[in-house]
Amino acid sequence: MSKIGMFFGTETGTTRLVAKKMQKKLGDEICDKPINVNRITPADMMKYDALILGTPSYGIGEIPGHGASGCFEPNWAEFFDPDFTGKRIAFFGLGAQERYADRFCSSLFALVEKFKAWGAEIVGDWPIDGYTYEQSAAEVDGRFIGLIIDQRTQGMCTDERIDAWLAQVVPLLSEKLTETV
Repeated sequence: MSKIGMFFGTETGTTRLVAKKMQKKLGDEICDKPINVNRITPADMMKYDALILGTPSYGIGEIPGHGASGCFEPNWAEFFDPDFTGKRIAFFGLGAQERYADRFCSSLFALVEKFKAWGAEIVGDWPIDGYTYEQSAAEVDGRFIGLIIDQRTQGMCTDERIDAWLAQVVPLLSEKLTETV
């Protein structure tokens, strides 16, 4: 497909709001409307070669879902087992660095690792500067593995972070789109 696909998991709706904000900044010509992963099948996602995927953080570093992470609605854990070979994906995750400083956005790591195991190419790491936390599985080699948003304590930084991250990942995702056209 010649557009970026955007999908998210959410529990409280905040990840949905961030996804909608990103899509609005990108526009309909570049990115399709974001869709909750609990409303699709893997085939819906597979029609895209470039994706932006978002997740909340629940539990202690688990993929959000009904299981151990305790989500009330289906989320990423109930979604999948497809082959993402040839897909390029950028991830964003939400978390609360003060409230959950010992595991800030760690669910993002579990989700990214799952998609890597399914053959996806991951892009879009993000600096750890400007965040205060004790530990995060989403920090790898001194950088986050995707955009990290803390709406609770740093909502005033969200737009600036989204703009900078999209400027970084859209060219990388767009390369994948031109390969398939």
